[in-house]
Amino acid sequence: MSDAYVECLVKAKPSMLGKFGKYVLIVLTVILACLMFLTMNVILLILAVITGVGAYFLNMFTDLEYEYLYLDKELTIDKVMAKSKRKRVAVYQLDRMEILAPIKSYHLDNFRNRTAKEKDFSIGYEEQPDRRYVMYYEGGEKLILSPSADMIKIMKNAAPRKVFSD
Repeated sequence: MSDAYVECLVKAKPSMLGKFGKYVLIVLTVILACLMFLTMNVILLILAVITGVGAYFLNMFTDLEYEYLYLDKELTIDKVMAKSKRKRVAVYQLDRMEILAPIKSYHLDNFRNRTAKEKDFSIGYEEQPDRRYVMYYEGGEKLILSPSADMIKIMKNAAPRKVFSD
């Protein structure tokens, strides 16, 4: 084992629709709860509980962070929802990776017309300069990642002909 270990946590940008829906459900919950206390209607209580639960779950799925863990030629991606629940998304072997390069790199020109299943585990928007990377894995998957510079350096040491940092 080469004892290479790097961890990187990336906050994903929530969608505007998700943010809007979360705030609408919170306001609706408060209004229904106030109306329930004024009228003592059980149906309003049930509706308030339903909208509150909906707001909770919508918050879980809009407040996302991705954790990349690189350990001995293996990249593990976990999804952290609302800083409380962790779910393993995937595990990728560097030996099976075809290429890892910046999203606008000329090294990806041969891969641009390839049809692959795209999975976005990045920050979700383009920064200036854009630090997102694209990884093609076994010809069938295209991953968009936002790794740290340390992670790219370690991965480049492990697979120098497959990892590019331009």
